[in-house]
Amino acid sequence: MLTVSQITRYVKRNDTLYFSNLTSAIYNNLFMPFHFEDKPALVAYVTCGDPDLATTREVILAAIDAGASVIELGVPFSDPLADGPVIQRASERALKHGTSLGQVLKLAAEIREHSQSAGLIIFSYLNPVLRMGLGKFCKVARHAGIDGVLITDLPVEESQEYLREARKNDLATIFLAAPTSTDPRLKQIAQVSKGFIYAISRTGVTGARQQMPADASGLVKRIRRFTKLPVAVGFGISTPEQFKSVGKFAEGAVIGSAIVQLIEQNPGREAVAVAEFIRQLSAVSSQLSARR
Repeated sequence: MLTVSQITRYVKRNDTLYFSNLTSAIYNNLFMPFHFEDKPALVAYVTCGDPDLATTREVILAAIDAGASVIELGVPFSDPLADGPVIQRASERALKHGTSLGQVLKLAAEIREHSQSAGLIIFSYLNPVLRMGLGKFCKVARHAGIDGVLITDLPVEESQEYLREARKNDLATIFLAAPTSTDPRLKQIAQVSKGFIYAISRTGVTGARQQMPADASGLVKRIRRFTKLPVAVGFGISTPEQFKSVGKFAEGAVIGSAIVQLIEQNPGREAVAVAEFIRQLSAVSSQLSARR
């Protein structure tokens, strides 16, 4: 794995990454699979750089210690069409501080130096990745300790180049499956997905909801006809009760807006507030696992 300083130097350059300082043993141990032993496993989303990168780092490490299995490192974007007002505000705050994809990759390397247990995912819109270059992005992401990538606005039908670069660098390719996806499209998503499949519980933008959509379990059942990969359900999960309900039919639950809102509402104690919330959810997973 590259050091933080090496990642920092590389994202500032446009030349080819030079790996001679990596032994084959280190290189072969870079890949870390996702773990879904507890059901549901917690996939936690944060907008990197909100309120600043140092706080994001503290929040992520606290979330992992509290029981998060996978961390989605959200890359702030100026036009986040799929996100609700909570994450939109977080992106605006992060962008005001100049948070970039390169800085998020450096942050990932710092997180990986302190934690080998959790899966790390880059969660981004396509434009920042294209600005860096697909090939360069995938190389740096892999050697920063990233396990997978989810590009929210990249349709599976247009993902061939991305899939090639990701596979060359052992990055899990994660796609969104929606309730409106046809069976042929779900099959196509299943065929190219690695790690797990992200099932959107409802159409529309991100954001906490009072109730889980009734068709979330139906979507997971449809996905299971085409793959044995774990399925994580997201969009709208914000309470222990909703988290528990997801555990009855899916391997993972993605929580984003609720975590981002806690960060927004708890200046100065962001990491503590997020850790307390995640411990509540982790307790639900432990209870469900003990009953099986």
